[in-house]
Amino acid sequence: MARYTGPKSKIARKFGEAILGPSKALARKNYAPGMHGKGKRAKVSEYALQLKEKQKVKYTYGILERQFENLFHKAAVKEGITGENLIKLCEARLDNTVYRLGIAPTRRAARQLVIHKHIIVDGDVVNIPSYSLKPGQLVGVREKSKSLEVVTNSLLGKATKRFNWLEWEATEMVGKFISYPERDQIPENFNEQAIVELYSK
Repeated sequence: MARYTGPKSKIARKFGEAILGPSKALARKNYAPGMHGKGKRAKVSEYALQLKEKQKVKYTYGILERQFENLFHKAAVKEGITGENLIKLCEARLDNTVYRLGIAPTRRAARQLVIHKHIIVDGDVVNIPSYSLKPGQLVGVREKSKSLEVVTNSLLGKATKRFNWLEWEATEMVGKFISYPERDQIPENFNEQAIVELYSK
């Protein structure tokens, strides 16, 4: 599956959650997309539920299948609970951290900022969205990119929403990835255990 670039409302209706950002369509049409969306649904198998959870995480963080498999294997060999490790590794991605810091309004916009070399890590330009941050690393906006409209507008809108595992210095436009977040600090509604069960088959 290539990276999804279609309507966000379709995905929101598919999962019953606005996982790609706010969606008015979800309030208006609170049922699955397609001509059979309102029809009687057959009983969903355990495998289908597990696959749905995996797809939800992949869509949320914008991760492709092979990248996701690699992340899962890294999570499996780390100390701790595999499912929680997986979500923590997703949170440590550079594009996600740029979004969480409020530098970009969405993860998709954050990915674009990283690719176009507007973001620096420890003072050096990094243009790899999947770059995995380590605790203590600094993430900031490149000097000549600080006046970008998308960045300034996003920072104004996110002034009140901050996360415990990140620090933000507004005057310098630099954030710090303090530590991997605990699972209960991550607001997204995932059933990561279902993904572990899917891969253990």
